[in-house]
Amino acid sequence: MDRVCHFEVPYSDKSRMETFYSNVFGWQFQPAPGDVPYTFAFSTEVDENFCPKEPGGINGGTYERGEEGPSASPVLVLEVKSCEQRVKDVEAAGGSVVIPPNPVGDMGVYAQVKDTEDNIIGLWEPLPRG
Repeated sequence: MDRVCHFEVPYSDKSRMETFYSNVFGWQFQPAPGDVPYTFAFSTEVDENFCPKEPGGINGGTYERGEEGPSASPVLVLEVKSCEQRVKDVEAAGGSVVIPPNPVGDMGVYAQVKDTEDNIIGLWEPLPRG
């Protein structure tokens, strides 16, 4: 069974969004390293490797909202054993690919698919840690 492991929340005004989630829910934010236009959103405490300390806790990220497409609304991200295989499974079940599998540094592979109800779902295949 693939589990929800991450979430993504788009914003129109980054400062306003961060203030809202910080004040209402106590979330903390940290820019992603490098030139990536992405900010990590911590909804639960993390250890030194940025993994949730609490079982079942998940964290996410934020990015600037696009006019349409994958960045227009929040996205749940599911951890999968193989993005390539899940994309094939989605297409076989009547869904479609929004963003094909792409490597994310040395962390994993990410893709976005659309289900039969036009909902966008992220797929995350973590690379083995060694």
